[in-house]
Amino acid sequence: MSDNQSAPNEIREIRINPIVPAESVLVATARSMRPKKAEELAPRDTRKHVETCPFCRGNEDKTPPAILAWPESADWQIRMVENLYPVLGDDREQASFNFGLQQTIDGYGRHEVIIDHHEHGIAVQEMAESHLAALFGVYQTRMRQLFESDPRLKYVLVFKNFGPAAGASIPHTHSQVIAMPVVPENVEAEVRNSAAHYAKHHHCIFCALIDEALTFEATIYDRNSGAVRRKINVGQYVVERGEKFIAIKPFASRYEWEVHILPLTHQADFLDVRGEDMADLARVMKRTMARLDAVIGGAQYNFFLHSVPHGGKDAGQGASSEAGVHAASYHWHLEICPRTSIPTGFELGSGLFVNTVNPEQAAERLRTVEL
Repeated sequence: MSDNQSAPNEIREIRINPIVPAESVLVATARSMRPKKAEELAPRDTRKHVETCPFCRGNEDKTPPAILAWPESADWQIRMVENLYPVLGDDREQASFNFGLQQTIDGYGRHEVIIDHHEHGIAVQEMAESHLAALFGVYQTRMRQLFESDPRLKYVLVFKNFGPAAGASIPHTHSQVIAMPVVPENVEAEVRNSAAHYAKHHHCIFCALIDEALTFEATIYDRNSGAVRRKINVGQYVVERGEKFIAIKPFASRYEWEVHILPLTHQADFLDVRGEDMADLARVMKRTMARLDAVIGGAQYNFFLHSVPHGGKDAGQGASSEAGVHAASYHWHLEICPRTSIPTGFELGSGLFVNTVNPEQAAERLRTVEL
């Protein structure tokens, strides 16, 4: 279809990520009509227990000793162990070096696995809210322990892979924790740009986006014909809302069904979430995942927790100095990224994500689906 024959509802525009302006998304809904290979739906192994699975209860001898367990008994519900194939570790000393333009930093850190549930094939949306609240509490507890264990650790990333294309190698439901001596570039970009926004406007850009999602509406007209080009309605990007947390479809969504969960009240550090608020976070998470499953059931996905970095530029500043510096400008959040398409050469070569689903329509489908 040529440009002058485009469908009236077709979208082809580059959207700028307001948090990281250098990260752009090409929304091209016509691309959804082209022949393409989608990511396969992840097969669900719904068995409650598998004799050969190292993560199933009763097979504890097949994993390293538990770092922590909840509760601390043979009938544990959540269990954490070291990753047998870590990307970072503290098992050996290796000096950093500089050689011309070449530089290395010792690959020091921790890589651990959290067995999310004792049931082998249970999905996140099938877990009890009380269990999910406990799981978030385990995330928080281990993040705090790792930051306090070594001042060299500047960032702790919590994430979950579901499905082979998302990086999951074991089907038993599990998350991972990686503590590292550097701040990941994408988190650093969020921190840097949100700090610049705060310096200029004196408010958190994440809070402003939440306020826009809850209070802003507009009608945009064509300057020549006067025809309505776009309407932005209050709540258009809201997928789920609780008392303390909200799930929002990003305006510049990198992935077709990407959703972010944020605290409604400003909070930079996930470590500051109060225990009594975990229940509401669990409810919003469970309902958001249920909505995604109802609309795109079986999709492979990643989710990851972005919180303010810790650690100062020198040991004398204390472990949480950076967190304090960015406490007013940064806003922690959980990014849920279903993998429904395989990146193309254009995306890998340009760094420009291509989204073939109108984010506004995706948000509406997720928001209105019957649970």
